Amino acid sequence: MLILGLDPSLTCTGWGLIRAEGNRLSHLANGQIKTRSGDPLARRLGELAEALEAIIAEHRPEAAAAEEVFVNQNPASTLKLAHARGVALMCAARAGLDVGEYAPTLVKKAVVGTGGASKDQVHAMVSRLLPGAKIAGPDAADALAVAITHAHHLATLSRSSRA
Repeated sequence: MLILGLDPSLTCTGWGLIRAEGNRLSHLANGQIKTRSGDPLARRLGELAEALEAIIAEHRPEAAAAEEVFVNQNPASTLKLAHARGVALMCAARAGLDVGEYAPTLVKKAVVGTGGASKDQVHAMVSRLLPGAKIAGPDAADALAVAITHAHHLATLSRSSRA
């Protein structure tokens, strides 16, 4: 199964595509979608949607997963994050993908073993779990971690349905 992981942000949305075959995971692609902070919000959201739609069209994932919104101390930042997340969910839904949603602490725990892991720890573990992957940056590493979390979740569901 091809899984698209998404780490939504208005400034830099990370994305990562993995193949999950049972317990075996392999890296296919990853990247970061950046928008210009000086541009109007609507333009930035439109650019994000266009880029995500192109990625989905090119790679044809079978499932997607996204990080849930975490509340920042700055309400304006939280709202911008929510806008970007809404665009990411909409693009996946319009492509007919089922979308898993995971709290950042759950993703960190699934990949690193602790919900309080740093971005560097997540990046290091993603590199170990997907050997040879050239990771575009911390947001792409987070997106790959979300995809890995979803793959583990789907494998667990599959095992429990066979029991």
